[in-house]
Amino acid sequence: MSTVTPADTRAVAARALAEIALDGRSLREVLAQQLPRLPQSRERAFASALVYAGARGWLRWNAALPRLLQKPLPRRLGALQALLVLGLTQMEDLGVPAHAAVAATVDAARALGHDAQRGLVNAVLRRWLRERDALLAQLDADAVSRTRLPDWLLQALHADWPAYAASIISASNAEVPPTLRVNSARGSRTDYLQCLAAAAIDAQAHAWIDSAVTLAASLDVTRLPGWFEGSCAVQDGAAQLAASLLDAPTGARVLDACAAPGGKACHILERSAVQLTALELAPARLTRVRDNLARLRLHAELRVGDATQPAAWWDGVTYTHILLDAPCSATGVLRRQPDVRLHRRASDLPALIAQQRALLDALWPLLARGGTLLYATCSILRGENAVQAAAFLAAHGDAEALPITLPAGRADGPGWQILPGEDGLDGMFYARLRKRTAC
Repeated sequence: MSTVTPADTRAVAARALAEIALDGRSLREVLAQQLPRLPQSRERAFASALVYAGARGWLRWNAALPRLLQKPLPRRLGALQALLVLGLTQMEDLGVPAHAAVAATVDAARALGHDAQRGLVNAVLRRWLRERDALLAQLDADAVSRTRLPDWLLQALHADWPAYAASIISASNAEVPPTLRVNSARGSRTDYLQCLAAAAIDAQAHAWIDSAVTLAASLDVTRLPGWFEGSCAVQDGAAQLAASLLDAPTGARVLDACAAPGGKACHILERSAVQLTALELAPARLTRVRDNLARLRLHAELRVGDATQPAAWWDGVTYTHILLDAPCSATGVLRRQPDVRLHRRASDLPALIAQQRALLDALWPLLARGGTLLYATCSILRGENAVQAAAFLAAHGDAEALPITLPAGRADGPGWQILPGEDGLDGMFYARLRKRTAC
């Protein structure tokens, strides 16, 4: 087997980042395809860190390139453009010494097949070092390159959360380690923390989410004790709140209407022996749910279907509990999914809001009287959250909001909003909607 050099690792990262930032592909999907090119876990971890940091900083460091290049790079050199962004990212965000970052990035140009552009890469990065202070001032003068967020989102944050906009921006740009959910069906969190300590993995229990454990640093999840036996899963603490807020008791008939990748469905099953149906529109997405259920030693009924068209898949028996983790802008999870800032557009919002409303309207008749529908998004935009839930309640006289009180976040309309970074959590919105027993 040929030796993989640091230049090869950076070249893989540059190709991946170009696909994400310039071709609009999903970061997770691209990494799943590109990382297997690297045989060692250490190389894969470094390439992954580069890509995440590059996506997080793209709107800043890509904006520096026109100030460093005499003319724009042609589209066929997209991977080289991404490599230059990664060179700046290494020096400015990852703390790689300048001489090492420059040398490795120049070498990576050859690994990309762009040997003729090695001099260009060297000149661009060395010009950055010479003119750094002036260039940083120029980048900081522009709101988008200063905050690393698109203009439409900045406007939305200042409109919806003017008092919190600065903290949301900071949290959305933070690099955060994984949070685990301990499978309570297989053991206690206390016992699992002891297993982590025995494996020399630094972690701590979340202060008030009883299933959550926060790791001190990212790692290959297959190194986690009991990973293949289903002892834990990776899931942010805010997402772990869904199971307790739905609060489905043993024997309950539960529908998870937009189930992929299955984390919330699995958590519901870990907490109690319910009859759970996991529904997804795309068979490929339902495969992810099936895989997660299998690893965690759990069982659910899996169905492919459109949640807005229940006549095609519903058996006519009402559910006591429905979880609607609705498609949304994902603006609350930018710190874990940094490519969202590159792909989401303001023009996407009307269709998303209409889809959320259609899902709520279609699923409500499937809920038994006295039952609970938990509406959830990983958005921080009020139009998808508080405004959406309030409009639903106004249109359905048999619906009422149940109170939510959590140690982090605040009440917003009929629901509860957590903003990114609060108590170490992602941004999430929840509304508990109960169907009255009598109109």
